[in-house]
Amino acid sequence: MKSARITGLPYRVRLLTATVTSCLALGMLAPMSQAATPSPAPAAPRATQAAPQPAPDPSPQTREADRGFGAIPAAQRTPFLPATSPAATAKLSTSRALTAAACNVSDFTSRTGGALVEQIKASEAGCVNQLFTITGGDANGAFREAQMVTVANALRDNATAYPGDNSTSTYQLVLFLRAGYYVQWYHPTDVGTYGPNLQTAIRGALDGFFANSHSRDVTTANAGTLGETVTLIDSAQENVRYLPVVKRLLDGYDASTYNSVAGMPGAVNNVFTVLFRGHQTDGFLAAVQADPSLLDSVYGFVSRNTALFGGDFAYLPYNGTRELGRFLKYPELQAKIKPLLRQLADQSAPSGRLAYLWAAVAEMVEAYDSSHAADYGTADSVARLRAGILTISHTCSPSIKVLAQQVTPENLASACDSLMKQDAYFHSVARDRGAVADDLNTTIEVVVFDTSFDYQVFAAAIYGIDTNNGGMYLEGNPAVAGNQPRFLAYEDTRVRPDFQVWNLNHEYTHYLDGRFNMYGDFTAGVSTPTIWWIEGFAEYVSYSYRKLPYDGAIAAAGRHTYSLSTLFDTTYENTNTERTYRWGYLAVRYMLEKHRSDMDSVLAKYRAGDWNGARTILKDTIGNRYDADFDAWLTSCAAGACATTPDPGPGPTLPECSGADVRQLGQNCARSNEAATTGNYAYHYVYLPAGVQQLKITTTGANGNADLYYNASSWATTGSFTGSSVKTGSVETLTVNNPPAGYVYISLYAKEGFTGASVSLEY
Repeated sequence: MKSARITGLPYRVRLLTATVTSCLALGMLAPMSQAATPSPAPAAPRATQAAPQPAPDPSPQTREADRGFGAIPAAQRTPFLPATSPAATAKLSTSRALTAAACNVSDFTSRTGGALVEQIKASEAGCVNQLFTITGGDANGAFREAQMVTVANALRDNATAYPGDNSTSTYQLVLFLRAGYYVQWYHPTDVGTYGPNLQTAIRGALDGFFANSHSRDVTTANAGTLGETVTLIDSAQENVRYLPVVKRLLDGYDASTYNSVAGMPGAVNNVFTVLFRGHQTDGFLAAVQADPSLLDSVYGFVSRNTALFGGDFAYLPYNGTRELGRFLKYPELQAKIKPLLRQLADQSAPSGRLAYLWAAVAEMVEAYDSSHAADYGTADSVARLRAGILTISHTCSPSIKVLAQQVTPENLASACDSLMKQDAYFHSVARDRGAVADDLNTTIEVVVFDTSFDYQVFAAAIYGIDTNNGGMYLEGNPAVAGNQPRFLAYEDTRVRPDFQVWNLNHEYTHYLDGRFNMYGDFTAGVSTPTIWWIEGFAEYVSYSYRKLPYDGAIAAAGRHTYSLSTLFDTTYENTNTERTYRWGYLAVRYMLEKHRSDMDSVLAKYRAGDWNGARTILKDTIGNRYDADFDAWLTSCAAGACATTPDPGPGPTLPECSGADVRQLGQNCARSNEAATTGNYAYHYVYLPAGVQQLKITTTGANGNADLYYNASSWATTGSFTGSSVKTGSVETLTVNNPPAGYVYISLYAKEGFTGASVSLEY
């Protein structure tokens, strides 16, 4: 993004216990198709969406990451959901239809009463899952209040005899009701209003389930249905009524038993969504004031389970700490909460195994009682956590610095090599002529956390961002001296022992794109619809540079979902995961391959900050003229044409420098056929007039390994230089801001003998 170009889910979209994300692509989290144990689906959101802000980015390199829109303070993240949960990685695309032969939306919309109930019970959970996507007449047919009342009453009768497993299809009935609340929240005019009849029916259903002794079974067979029904409490906005259920689950949790039963930790974890969303429910504070023992239950749950930190179930006491701390927002409860949080802070530290606990306390204190942080023992928490967690600092190059939690020197070198080599590829595609005006973001800080959970916890507490996403680029204001752009990422632990930083090249493209293509900060850049380019180009460079086919985009091409002219209208408000990233990639690739001159005209406007001018080109000059050709191109793309890595083609062609001295360079010209033997130099110089704001030096085309050196006062060598680019190979780029007037010096050093190199100068 630019004020923060990031990646995640919309604030209003929630998955089971999670899914708030500050900024970017509208992917809706949903359940995956049914396995042996039914998978959870998205919870019905109830918060008001904040204004769109820079967005979180995906994880194109290994698996699709969660992405979303909406600006929310880090402390307002929904409770963390472990990545191992099916719901944590399941995706719901609004363009997906009910396609399975035995799964038709009409099966639900054409039935009422007992016939509808039997249809739901006879359907696989994966089929019911897909009802979360329906809109319009289908949404009304399936989920109008009369239908929901029928199913809620059926669940009441079913729950009375619930046997502790899904043999009576309790899960499907719960899932259908959750889907109804979800769709009605997003499409109230389609579905219609819900009133007291449904409230009475859903209370009867929930009362029946939680009164049944089998709802307390600590078994895998019960876990899926229990977890979904706990989430249904929140979907139906019955958070206050069922606080005793929350308390019961927390008080009864025994880690030695529950954590050995698949699905039970996740089912209990869902109570933290009920608490989180309860703050938006009428009567919530009054209920807690009337029975403050709820707070003792949350505290007791955390304090009994600190041994879980450092293991697979660390998210449980972490979520508990944050939800306890959230009650600090009420002055009436601070006297009760403060000593409990202080005790948790005292038994932890901003480093080591219990740093997660300390960070959770510090984050909530900072959010709700920051002026008294010393009273909790968390004063200066950001600096203390940064020092305790990000213990590795490594400089890749003069423009790239890495802060890391835990990484070997070899893996650091690998990540640095990937980033540094990407510059040349980016410039060959962008064909820019240097940084845009007023951009002082000459360095990038790359922050790498050890795991997704570490990122969730520590990036939120240190950088104050929402972290229910796959990584985040924070640009700041590039015109402000001292501004430090950075992107936050984490290691993909699934590929260990191999090392891979999730989103590494996608996020780095955002930095380069913001610096060389997009004038101003992020807010300016999205003043007109530019998301198709911002996210599509990051995907394009990430996949193409790494020479990987983008299988998800190729599959999307075969569906012919969007026209090119529609994609030009993509914003953070109207998009979804597939449209933002896969279709953004397809639109960018098509324009670069088929209409490069048009794309160059658009980029010229972007670089000048003429957003309306770029918009005019896209919507008026181009309009829908390319839609038919784009559709035909999609067919060939899906048939295999996009399986190969696109060739960016030649960069900007500069004329040969004309000076008689072959060492002399000039304005916007090049010297070709440069050569040097190992250990020697090809020396050059140029005389710069006063007032040059930026000097860009590029080398390409050599056989061998030529490193680039610059010196503002004398011949440039490996021992005497003021700037350098020393990547493997002979493609180097160096940008010098505000070089001095007079002679400056450029050399190509033969780390290995090279021939056929070209060195060009632009200013």
